[in-house]
Amino acid sequence: MAHILMAGVGAHGHTNPHLGVVAELVERGHRVDWVIPAGFAETVAATGAQPLVVDSATPDETAGEQWPVDPVRGTEIFLDELEQVFPQVEQALAADLPDLVLYDIGGYAGRALAERHGLPLVQLSAAMVAWEGFEEDLAADLAFRAEPAYLAYQERFAAWLAAHRIALTPDEFTGRPPRCLVLIPKAMQPFADRVDPERYVFVGPSLDRRTGEWPASAEPLVLVSLGSNYTDHPELYRACAEAFAPLGWRVVIAHGNHVTAEEVAPVPAGVELHRWVPQFAVLGRASAFVTHAGMGGCAEGLYQGVPMITVPQAVDQFGNAATLEALGVGRQVATGASPAELRAALESLTSPEVAARTAALRDEVRAEGGARAAADHVESLLHP
Repeated sequence: MAHILMAGVGAHGHTNPHLGVVAELVERGHRVDWVIPAGFAETVAATGAQPLVVDSATPDETAGEQWPVDPVRGTEIFLDELEQVFPQVEQALAADLPDLVLYDIGGYAGRALAERHGLPLVQLSAAMVAWEGFEEDLAADLAFRAEPAYLAYQERFAAWLAAHRIALTPDEFTGRPPRCLVLIPKAMQPFADRVDPERYVFVGPSLDRRTGEWPASAEPLVLVSLGSNYTDHPELYRACAEAFAPLGWRVVIAHGNHVTAEEVAPVPAGVELHRWVPQFAVLGRASAFVTHAGMGGCAEGLYQGVPMITVPQAVDQFGNAATLEALGVGRQVATGASPAELRAALESLTSPEVAARTAALRDEVRAEGGARAAADHVESLLHP
């Protein structure tokens, strides 16, 4: 069978979406090396892949470090990572090149290795992908590209590519993969009809292999979770507890690493405070989900058929929240929403119409194929 390299990034949102795909490939007999910082080595090893542990330049989420909100600095970090990680990967695999390279959207070292050695290359995208005319449609969001700091980043990136004899521009290298498996629900993709089908294949989130247990509840359950990076909002957790517990709901709050339970307490009876929960399993029992609208959480909510109250914080989350509203399964509120506003949002999502819409979207997302469909596509490139 094949030797496959998976080039990852040390972040939950850049690792968890790919676990099912890699586990499926390993189960089919392929040998997979996964480029990853030490903090995520145990996570990726659980798929059966061999962690190729590297010294990373990205924020260490396992130590509580947070990613920058500034878009220019956020973009630069991935170039920092490329400069630091690529030499380590090239040295580690010099005598054992893979047959094919998979890479996360930020796993630039994987693409660089493939370009340098003429290897088959497939991007795994757990975020929305480019569509025809996206630069014009997102002109306001991309205005930072005219800033001097971004232009300097582009110049630095172009110099790195030239020094490594990679005949691509920075925009081509980062934004135009030769092939891409899109691991998000197609319903979450803006202008999906304008996405190039020769380049991008929608296989949906790789949740068909995801496992986990959470006890059933006699009361309806609402999960409150703002992911791993944007959790420092004890006032929002208290507002959710005050909004939902008096309605007779079981309220499960995952407050993350940046807030302690003591900062949120006291809370009413029926409210649980956890640092972490198995989110996918909890959503399997939930009737509503309060989320920051990161793409991973949106995908899990749609896959489990759960309507969402969205509290977007940064990057693509505002667009994701708007898409969920347009789909009829989400309501957006501000981070400082009052208990009354949160309660009204929840009540607006408990109608038969919303239930029917979430069920239809759940079936649509599950039919996209997930990890098994992604593995089929990878194998079609290995064995044309």
